[in-house]
Amino acid sequence: MADPDGSGQGTPGQDSAAQKRGFPLWVLIPVLGVAALLGVFAYQVATQKDMIDAGRDPGQQMPSALLGKPAPQFALQPLYEGEPGFSTEDLTGDGVKLVNVWASWCVPCRAEHPVLEALAAQGVTIHGINYKDQGADARNFLNELGNPYALIGADTTGRTIIEWGSFGVPETFIIDANGMIRYRHIGPISERDIERVILPEIEKAKTQATSG
Repeated sequence: MADPDGSGQGTPGQDSAAQKRGFPLWVLIPVLGVAALLGVFAYQVATQKDMIDAGRDPGQQMPSALLGKPAPQFALQPLYEGEPGFSTEDLTGDGVKLVNVWASWCVPCRAEHPVLEALAAQGVTIHGINYKDQGADARNFLNELGNPYALIGADTTGRTIIEWGSFGVPETFIIDANGMIRYRHIGPISERDIERVILPEIEKAKTQATSG
């Protein structure tokens, strides 16, 4: 509506009505928040893809305070009655070993399991830490899929993997003959990871152990 006095200013009532018809900026806040999260996610995915294409392991990029240090002190009861448990003392001597954190309720662990079986078939020593699991469920899991572990300890409280600085399951650590943590793989090991990451890191751990 035209301004009756030609001043270019509307009446107070008109100004109020115009403000009410204005777009509320607060509506944009959740939209902008979602857009920002999507942007961060897209950046992370692109970064991991670039690292994989370049032959680098994205999991290894996550820092671990325990790399290059002795494995933490722990002593776990066995998963199978009558068999030995699993403790820190089992990690020294007799070459390089893998320590795999797993659970029967973990879907990625099931996907990873054939890869662990393949590594064990190649002569790689793998010890398992069974995380917050029901004993019967864990044993049924291994009865169904096979048992690649030389020793298995039951971490029923979850305290042991906290000492290892583990985020969850699955995770795998490479330990040299001196009981030092040399590599940490976060998430399931894939078939591609065997040749690209795990076996080279095992060979590196052998050299690190002999060089001190």
